[in-house]
Amino acid sequence: MSKGKLEKFAEMETFDNVFQYPFSIIGNSPFKMKGRWHEQYFQNTNPIVLELGCGKGEYTVELARLFPTINFIGVDIKGARMWKGAKMALAENLHNAAFLRTNIEIIDRFFGEDEVQEIWLTFSDPQMKNVRKRLTGTLFMERYRHFLIDGGTIHLKTDSNFLFTYTALMAKKNQLPVLFQTENLYHTDNIDSSTRQILSIRTYYETMWIERGLNIKYIKFCLPRTGQMIEPDEKIPQQQNAAHARREQRRTADGQTAVQINIAFARRTTPSP
Repeated sequence: MSKGKLEKFAEMETFDNVFQYPFSIIGNSPFKMKGRWHEQYFQNTNPIVLELGCGKGEYTVELARLFPTINFIGVDIKGARMWKGAKMALAENLHNAAFLRTNIEIIDRFFGEDEVQEIWLTFSDPQMKNVRKRLTGTLFMERYRHFLIDGGTIHLKTDSNFLFTYTALMAKKNQLPVLFQTENLYHTDNIDSSTRQILSIRTYYETMWIERGLNIKYIKFCLPRTGQMIEPDEKIPQQQNAAHARREQRRTADGQTAVQINIAFARRTTPSP
């Protein structure tokens, strides 16, 4: 692990807007703030919105700037990246922004029923070979139902043709109400007012991909509390673009770093015998 990442990791332990609970730490222990984020952290009753896979956290920070009466929580396992957004939020006194470092596979351990109004998925890994890890897959839809309000909104913003097509098919198969969808977000007419508000927010990689001519795709849909979730039957071509290839390289490197960080964190938080 590089010295820079170690320093960021150590500094982030002092941030009061960051909660670090990777699976290796939380185990089977309950998260004490589950169902109590409004009272114990935000100290207001404003809606809570999650960004799952927040990376550097810049999108979470931008949303918090744009919507000061909404609470945003960026979630990711990669602490060295999250450090940037968390530090920015502290420097700007963005009290409506927080960060949770954990595995998204156990996200339902951290939020109570009806505690979250919306979910953002920004440039998630398409997981073309493993639907069980796909953040718009039916397995994750069932997890989201544990804490998302009935009919809560899920946003997907992606450069991946595969993930966008799969998500649209999944919504159609399960008759999930689609509020808006486009294959070219920044060159689409008749955009509704709420979608237009977020056009000014772009992640670092999003800006880079737009400059290289990639279309940014976007879909938002509602997730009802009840109803059996069924995977779509259609086969989708698994075309890999340059952005996905870079994402795979980063994921491999970050996976190795995450293991080292979790070991170091466990050593710091485990009491001596």
